[in-house]
Formats: sequence, C-alpha cells, structure tokens
Amino acid sequence: MIQCVSSKLLIVSAGAAVGMCAGLACAEALVSSGFICDPLPTPQCHASTIAETPEGIVAAWFGGTHERHQDVGIWLTRQENGAWLPAREVANGVQPDGTRHPCWNPVLHAAKDGSLTLFFKVGPDCTWWWGEKMVSRDHGRTWSKPERLPNGMIGPIKNKPLALPDGRVLCGASTEFGPWLVHVETLDSAGTWSRTGNLHGRHINAIQPSFLTHPNNLLQMVGRTRERRVFSIFSKDMGRTWDEMTLLEVPNPNAGTDAVTLKDGRHLLVCNPVEKGRTPLVVMLSEDGLRWREVLVLENAPSAEFSYPAVIQAADGRVHVTYTWKRRNVKHAVIDVSQLK
Repeated sequence: MIQCVSSKLLIVSAGAAVGMCAGLACAEALVSSGFICDPLPTPQCHASTIAETPEGIVAAWFGGTHERHQDVGIWLTRQENGAWLPAREVANGVQPDGTRHPCWNPVLHAAKDGSLTLFFKVGPDCTWWWGEKMVSRDHGRTWSKPERLPNGMIGPIKNKPLALPDGRVLCGASTEFGPWLVHVETLDSAGTWSRTGNLHGRHINAIQPSFLTHPNNLLQMVGRTRERRVFSIFSKDMGRTWDEMTLLEVPNPNAGTDAVTLKDGRHLLVCNPVEKGRTPLVVMLSEDGLRWREVLVLENAPSAEFSYPAVIQAADGRVHVTYTWKRRNVKHAVIDVSQLK
C-alpha cells in the first residue's frame, strides 16, 4: 500500500492562477490543495468521488494501467486527523467465473442511517457496463461483497445521489447507446428501485447529471453534453417528472462536471468552462442555477487535463472538491465558500 499525504499542504504552481477569482484576488478562499496519494498506487487514475462520514472524509476513484484496461479497480482512502490513510483496492471487477472486467466511475453516498454505499460500474466499456454496489457500516473501514444492481438499473452514473425528505434517494443516471440520454433512478425507503424514461431527445446529447435544490420543491439537474454547453433540466414535483432540457450559457468541452446547492442557498458548479480541452478547472456560483459566474480557478496549466470533479459541502460549511490531475493523481481541494463573493 502507498502512504497518502495530508491535504493540508497547499500546492501552487509558479505562474498558475490557482486561488484567483475572475478579476479578484481571493486566494483566502482556497484553504488547502494537495494530492490524495503521493505517489499514486497505480500508473493512472480517474473519476474520483468524495463523501463525509462522522469520522471524516472518504474518497474513491478508479485506477490501473489505463482506462479500459482489465486491471482497473476501485481504490479508496479515508482521512484520519486530517491525513489520508494508505489507499487500497476495494473492488476489482472479477466475476464469479473468474473473468475480470475494468471498473468505472465510483460514486460514494453517505446515508442518513450512517451507512456508506459505494456504487460503481463494471464492464468492458461504457456501452456494456452494469452497476454494482458495496456497503460499509463502519465509515469505510470494511465493505460488503459487491452486489449487482437490479436489471435495468445502473445507479448514479458519476455524481452523488440526492436524498429527499420523503426517504427517496435520486440517482442521476445516463446511457451512451448511440445518443447520450439522461434518466433518473430512484431508491425508495423500502429498498425498491425504479426509473424514469429518457428525459430528452436526440437534439441534446447529455450525460452525468448533478442535482441542485431550489425552494418550493423545485429540483434541477445540470451536466455534461456534446453540444459544447452545460445542460439544465428542472422538476417541479421532486424528481417524479421533468421539464424540457435546455442548454446554459456555460461552455462544456464534453467533460464531466459536478455541482451542489450550498447551505446559504447559492449553487456551486465545478467544471471546465471551455469548448475544447480539459483546462482550466474552475468553480462557478449562481443564485438561480441559470446565470453562472466564475469565482475561483483551481487549475489552469495549458495542455493538461484537470477533469471529472466531485464536490460536497461538509458539515462545517467548507466545500471539498476532488478531481483528476493529469490522469496521474487525484487532487483534493478545500474551499471556504464564505470568501467567494
């Protein structure tokens, strides 16, 4: 196992606009930024996820020789006293007949009952993969054996689920069979899965939604498209039905995003706001989920990849972001959102 380093270390590259607001110096908002593991236990990594438990932050990602390689598994680490513990592989895609498939896109979900679920995908590629899950009852120390999701269910495709007051958990899902199509899967309080149909047509190729919450039971999903802009779609009945999908005035280079509604009501989006490439990686804010402004640059080195962010707001109000750093590591940033004006 590889010893991980504390995320308290602030890493700022010379000449980089790390911690700079658009037109404003707000480095004080970036509390810390550092690698989760140094060195990484695998040659490459991608698609991190993050959750908070009563004992601290947990993060996971897929790692191996390279994306799609059969040796790609799900790796996980926990924080203790502010430092990351050694990363370990918790799922490897090995099937009962001994066949091994690559693993993809882990998603952590901390439930209200204290359990921690790790959703992930297994299969030769994103067209033919399926959903599996594991559960931890001790905040990520130990895990149940992988369990395949019911037929027709893939689970949260990249970003964290949304737990609703009525006990339902909404999972933003999508498929890539030809046109890219978004749907929502629901896990009710009895443990029963259900799903919507596809929420839009072929005119927008969209995947990997994140949920935002608004007053009066209004929900919003935003996410990745092939149309060079972030998509948006609203539900007026807490996720049972959805309106027409539209495109925001936020550029998207066909790259993953993640978003969260903050405790103060503002909405926060982490994305690559360009039409091509996966740099820079920035934080944006919005009051209404429609009009977004850039407030913090996390990475902006040219000709590099900083991608697939995952974002949560912790109990102390700070925002935690993990993301792929050049496919060679996972980076973890902590943001004081009170300093983002």
